[in-house]
Amino acid sequence: MNTSEIAFPLQRSEVVSLLQQHKISPTRQRVEIAEFLFQRPQHLSAEKILEGVTSAGNRVSRATVYNTMGLFASKGVVREVLIDRERVFYDTNTAVHQHLYNVDTGELVDVFDVDTSNVCLPELPEGLRIIDTDIVYRVTSR
Repeated sequence: MNTSEIAFPLQRSEVVSLLQQHKISPTRQRVEIAEFLFQRPQHLSAEKILEGVTSAGNRVSRATVYNTMGLFASKGVVREVLIDRERVFYDTNTAVHQHLYNVDTGELVDVFDVDTSNVCLPELPEGLRIIDTDIVYRVTSR
């Protein structure tokens, strides 16, 4: 199951299947974190994930959330969106798309169907190829 094709919300059995398909052992804490994540399409920081999982009555440490989200991102379960050195969001939609980040509100939203054909790609040294590109449009109120 590609996370860009998910019908939200995922049930526990679907969460377990998703993790197994991505070669992730479905431990209790990983399943609880993934169940919280895949309630709906969303962008969350690790702190918001920790807050949501613990407020649902689950016991999980901050380190476990950070480690789990790093694992989920590296395995393609979620997409890591870097805003700056101090702000990272985890996106439950792994399909190709861009993001709009409102610096006034801290809100991150998906942007689809943006024509990126005029984006200039760098000339790469021999032997290298681009495997991914993240585009985040930072906006503010006028």
